[in-house]
Amino acid sequence: MPTRPSIFALASLGLLLLNPLLARAAEPAAEPAGGEVLRATLDNGLRVVVVRNRLAPVVTTEVNYLAGSDEAPDGFPGMAHAQEHMMFRGSPGLSAAQLSHLMALTGGEFNADTQQTVTQYFLTAPRELLAVALRLEAERMRGALDSEPLWAEERGAIEQEVSRDLSNPQYVSSVRLQERLFAGTPYAHDALGTRPSFERTTGAMLKAFHDAWYAPNNAILVIVGDVDPPQALAAAREAFGAIPRRPVPARPAIALRPLEAAHVALDTDEPYGSAIVAFRLPGYDSPDYAAGQILADVLDSQRSDLSALVPQGKALFAGFGGGALPAAGFGYAMAGFPQGGDGDALLKQVRAIVARYAKEGVPADLVEASKRHEVADAEFQRNSISGLAAAWSQALAVEGRASPDDDVAAIRRVTVEDVDRVARQYLLDDRAITAVLTPRPSGRPAASRGFGGGESFAPARAEAVELPAWAREAERLPPPPTSRVHPTVVELPNGLRLIVQPESISRTVTVQGQVRSNPGLQEPPGKEGVAELLGGLFSYGTASLDRIAFQKAQDDIGAELEAGPRFSLRVPSDGFERGVELLAGDLLHPALPAAGFAVARQELASSLAGRLRSPGYLSRRALRAGLYPAGDPKLRQATPATVGALTLDDVRAYHAAVFRPDLTTIVVAGQVTPAEALRVVEAAFGAWTAHGEPPATDDPPVPPSRPSASAVPDASRVQAEVTLAETIGITRTDPDYDRLTLGNRVLSGAFYASRLYRDLREKAGLVYTVDSFLEADRTRGVFGVAYACDPPKAARARAMVERDLRDLQRTPLGPAELRLAKTLLVRSVPLSEASVEAVAGGLVSRSVEGLPLDEPVRAARRYLQMTAEEVRDAFARRIRPAAFVEVTLGPPGP
Repeated sequence: MPTRPSIFALASLGLLLLNPLLARAAEPAAEPAGGEVLRATLDNGLRVVVVRNRLAPVVTTEVNYLAGSDEAPDGFPGMAHAQEHMMFRGSPGLSAAQLSHLMALTGGEFNADTQQTVTQYFLTAPRELLAVALRLEAERMRGALDSEPLWAEERGAIEQEVSRDLSNPQYVSSVRLQERLFAGTPYAHDALGTRPSFERTTGAMLKAFHDAWYAPNNAILVIVGDVDPPQALAAAREAFGAIPRRPVPARPAIALRPLEAAHVALDTDEPYGSAIVAFRLPGYDSPDYAAGQILADVLDSQRSDLSALVPQGKALFAGFGGGALPAAGFGYAMAGFPQGGDGDALLKQVRAIVARYAKEGVPADLVEASKRHEVADAEFQRNSISGLAAAWSQALAVEGRASPDDDVAAIRRVTVEDVDRVARQYLLDDRAITAVLTPRPSGRPAASRGFGGGESFAPARAEAVELPAWAREAERLPPPPTSRVHPTVVELPNGLRLIVQPESISRTVTVQGQVRSNPGLQEPPGKEGVAELLGGLFSYGTASLDRIAFQKAQDDIGAELEAGPRFSLRVPSDGFERGVELLAGDLLHPALPAAGFAVARQELASSLAGRLRSPGYLSRRALRAGLYPAGDPKLRQATPATVGALTLDDVRAYHAAVFRPDLTTIVVAGQVTPAEALRVVEAAFGAWTAHGEPPATDDPPVPPSRPSASAVPDASRVQAEVTLAETIGITRTDPDYDRLTLGNRVLSGAFYASRLYRDLREKAGLVYTVDSFLEADRTRGVFGVAYACDPPKAARARAMVERDLRDLQRTPLGPAELRLAKTLLVRSVPLSEASVEAVAGGLVSRSVEGLPLDEPVRAARRYLQMTAEEVRDAFARRIRPAAFVEVTLGPPGP
């Protein structure tokens, strides 16, 4: 069954906004807080916050400029977004080539985003490169080149981003709703921009925007990581201190009009439809903002009447989401219906439920549960260095708070009366903005001639880039990395593998796990879909707790639990034992109620009727059919008929056969000792037994795929999404896997410092993103490239891909490119340990794949010893550029 999507994506609505008064707020010159936080305002007005987090030897810098799409000139809604792009095209003191090489040398984790009133640039690097990361950002603050030739190149890429988003009906619907919710204000347009406005934009206009808004006194710098706060502050002062402050223009006024009811009707290429009701809610500046958050959480609770539409068989999914702007927020109730379903009728039911809560009030226990989850979520933010940097940036630069703790304190103060008052004031049905997205089937996939042929493009070989003197320490090849992850591993008598990684960074525990399984091999013939049906039934509770009681038990301890072959638990440390009990009960003894089974089976069958005809599914199906031979397990598919024939006994039998302790890995990471984790897990899972020999879960090896091309029409798209892929004769433990991995970083692992990005985006402006991928498991390997572009440009893009691959096969990497790729891979090891979730997930994956738990460190040592000739030879033997299976998802042809 489909999971509930979010129509209001952060990138599309610019939800993270800033209180404009923050730029004039006074603060002390330096303010240590508990030895973990240090604040300062430099003489030029730049505010700096340093937060110490000892999770990994890593640091994240996030520069928040207090200007976004609200500050864009009239008629140029994407100006701030365009300037964000141009910040990667070079500065007077740092060329684009130097910038991209530096970002790759720091480990390759960098990005930016543009929102309504803030533009953010974030970079995560090894802590010893903090000074380099800060100087890099300081050079960009001093100025951007913004030349006409550079903008002419970047315009093509940003226009491809526009095409990508306009090919997404959910994005289009969010824009329509946003226009109506905030008509007559800068909030009415998002940060993306439009093709016509970009055609009228000039380099001089972009330069003027940078000069006006990218001033130190209009920015907040957040530094989070395993750093000494006074030393980090000194490094920030050294990098930014000499940049002069500048006058900042007045910000646009926000004068909200009274909301008027409106309706939006759109087609969608999703396999399901959506019924949506949207409202205004309190914004960041409102004293009722926290109560609005809790109201949204209550309506989204799995115990709410809205969520109950799913087990009642009235909706495929249902829930409530939202976001906030300074002067106003928004919330939306959404429910899904199958292809051919009655979206208007479902919309009526959703409106009635929301209206009833507004009139009668919300349950007091759901208010307390929502508050408990919000407080727990705030604690979990400490489990990621980059996530904590984002949280501080959100609080300071977006919401105008002093710290994330301000939001937690406000949440704690919320009462049931506050939530009921906000519901009555804001959930006004007669002013609601409604929408219905109706699914439309795709045309059938058709063989195509593909995009290969007559292109004279010849890729330019990468030249060595000379870095500024202050950055040269970054290009020194790093030594073999060390790891802070040293887990304790125990195998229980029943074969379950327990891996424990203690972390003291927060008062939380994260549990992740996996049962090795393969529905393609384990679903009995004629019972395709039983695995997915079982997956949809875990939320119905356990043998001892029904659906509502099971969810309440999670709410009581602030836990988030997901069950299935891949399972997880996030819980405050004082609820760890109870959380594991609930997880074990759901995995080992799911309720599988007869009534719930009947509803879930009907919902899945209805969902499949639309899925099998949806463009996205048909494109994925076409790719698999091209890669794998007839009869391959990956080609099995569920249908409404196979699901409709399933019985509850079929589900129970599948669960008993697949869920076995001897195929299960559980990782526990957080504030827990190995002894305590073993005691808790053994008590909950120790009696679990397996019967008979373990089943086969690895797909059989496959021969090399043959070249083919197919096109899947999608009337909702304006852009062609192209996937090129082929099976290759390697497994995850083949020595060529490492060689191909290193070469893959040369192709697309370092933005403009990688060949595909440089050739297809930076130089030609054909695409917004292009990625090469390498996947391998115990028996199979796949290599491919994916990109999206205007349909007329697809042939040229494929030709460039093939030429870059052939160049990699024929000519060994030069010393500079080889060193860059090695450095990126080696420095990515500590970066991969900068999140508790990433650490736990990595340990699970390596355990299930049969790899050493310290495989990243071992691989890094191998990369350091690798030669350019080994990489060239592996690509020459393994990759066949002309033999790709090509699948294009795009607008119908003429």
